[in-house]
Amino acid sequence: MKTILAAAVALIASAVSFNAAASGNIEAGKAATVKFNCMACHGKDFKSPIDPSYPKLAGQHQDYLAHALTAYQRGADGPNGRGNPIMGAQVKPLSRQDILDIAAYLHSLPGSLVLEK
Repeated sequence: MKTILAAAVALIASAVSFNAAASGNIEAGKAATVKFNCMACHGKDFKSPIDPSYPKLAGQHQDYLAHALTAYQRGADGPNGRGNPIMGAQVKPLSRQDILDIAAYLHSLPGSLVLEK
């Protein structure tokens, strides 16, 4: 019985740690936005882009951000891809963990995203 209980605890602990890793690390995401110079276009606070056609990223939904970055990596010809030469070049060197970390960081920032009116 102790063996079964120990195995169940180990399984739950590994599921929780996998879930935490899959959600991204905010501090690592902050460092990645500096390393990859995201604020050059999206603004220092990530809600004041240099061009009105560029999206405000602060406070955006984490899963949406991760999906968008992955879609830019796929490019316009990839499945569910997005074609933008600037973003395509910017996200090319990102690892899956970089994407999760950046998405977690940007989601954690206060933003002007309107959820209800």
